[in-house]
Amino acid sequence: MTTTLGDIEDLTRRYAAARDTLGCAVQELEDEVAVIRRRRLPRIRQLVAAAAEARSRLSAAIELAPQLFQKPRTLVLHGVKVGFAKGKGRLEFADGQKVVELIRKHYPDRAEQLIQVRESPVKGALNQMTVAELKRIGVTVIESGDEVVIRPTDSEIDKLVEALLRDDPAEQAA
Repeated sequence: MTTTLGDIEDLTRRYAAARDTLGCAVQELEDEVAVIRRRRLPRIRQLVAAAAEARSRLSAAIELAPQLFQKPRTLVLHGVKVGFAKGKGRLEFADGQKVVELIRKHYPDRAEQLIQVRESPVKGALNQMTVAELKRIGVTVIESGDEVVIRPTDSEIDKLVEALLRDDPAEQAA
């Protein structure tokens, strides 16, 4: 049996019709989801605000009671990790080019690791150096001290809320 251009045209018409039907069904689903989203988002926004307020109060209470978090420094209570953790701190330098020159002078064997090709200090690599080494090349370490930790052990709710709000046209306009 030989396939004709008419057969191809008929099959193409059927395929296009099937795709149009599929597209309509997907659009109907999207429309229903949008209606539900518009109906539910005001309550979700209220609950996000309530959770933020509760988190703020918890953070203030933790800050007022560091003696409760000596050893261990964090606890998991009701599925939420609370307490204190060492802050990451940050590196600061006034003149990146001067730091590069000092790295080349004092650590020539590590220059490739500590200096980016565009000749600026590599902060990730510098973070691995000791304070004395950093001082020698003109980098000041800014200690951040302890930071309050409040981290739910199950972050799926946070991801869902973030996705809902990210997809909300009202949030994008704000």
